Amino acid sequence: MPRQLAREAPPLHGSARAPRRARLMSRDQAAAFLRALAAANPAPETELLYRDPFTLLVAVVLSAQTTDAAVNKCTPALFEAAPTPAAMAALGAEGIAPHIRRIGLWQAKARNVAALAQQLVERHGGEVPRDRAALEALPGVGRKTANVVLNVAFGENTMAVDTHIFRLGNRTGLAPGKTPREVEDALVKRCPPELLRDAHHWLILHGRYVCKARAPDCWRCVAAAHCNYRDKVPAPPA
Repeated sequence: MPRQLAREAPPLHGSARAPRRARLMSRDQAAAFLRALAAANPAPETELLYRDPFTLLVAVVLSAQTTDAAVNKCTPALFEAAPTPAAMAALGAEGIAPHIRRIGLWQAKARNVAALAQQLVERHGGEVPRDRAALEALPGVGRKTANVVLNVAFGENTMAVDTHIFRLGNRTGLAPGKTPREVEDALVKRCPPELLRDAHHWLILHGRYVCKARAPDCWRCVAAAHCNYRDKVPAPPA
């Protein structure tokens, strides 16, 4: 009789697809959590390198399932070769590909960047549109990418939910949800209006460097007093 394989235990602190979900924070608690992050980092910025709305759009498209650090190693030479939509469209997928071979899904991304650059030239006069529907109609651009561009390039109060923010929203109880859109909608509703413009940056940086996937560094968290996560991780022994 074949031996039954033992089922692997789920990660203690959750996974990207199945993050741990804490009890929902109160609105006052959520505001205090975000204000603590804001006090620790008053002027947050994206870690992607870019020059203008177009290069930001390209960098965000390239960052899908890839770290910002990896994208930043590729884009300076790419943007030097093709700094505008017209130049990028002329470069084409074949010319873009050698610049981005070090990042994941580079072949599909090269095709998408070439195609979106062509569409910007043909449909938008070579400019990045300040419109969600128009952005999401571009190849390789989904809701998260559109939210980043609208927020960073145009200063709109959008909330781009990536894997870090999805995990953090669930794990802390700030905005639990089964899908990125549920977490996004909850964050927009629960974030104090004056903090919404920068909240995406605070949360993504906090998820990337403190409330990490494998195990959160709770002892370093400036907002730990307001967090509903029950299995907080203590400081390692000295």
